[in-house]
Amino acid sequence: MGTRNTGQTADKLSVVFTVRVIEGGEQGFLDLYDQLRKSVAQTPGHIVERLGAPVDDSRQWVITSEWQTAEHFFAWQQSEEHRAMVAPLRQWVDSTQSLRFRVVKETKGVMS
Repeated sequence: MGTRNTGQTADKLSVVFTVRVIEGGEQGFLDLYDQLRKSVAQTPGHIVERLGAPVDDSRQWVITSEWQTAEHFFAWQQSEEHRAMVAPLRQWVDSTQSLRFRVVKETKGVMS
């Protein structure tokens, strides 16, 4: 599988999960997300998670997360706990899409 650079940027996995919330389902989605985020925050390898709300009428929400390694993410994603946790999400969404990518470069802004 090649050499690993533990702790280096190249090991990180970023996940972008888009969720199109059903009309009128925003509060139900947010209530469920609050439960999910507390659980995922305790998962080994999880670094950070962010929820983005739409700025237009698209109802398209974005969840981004960062993981120490792809192995950490896939272990969590394939667990029975994860499946049971996200199953109720289906009642609040029309469609979902998941993109996963290894971070190869990271640029941070200058804090003023």
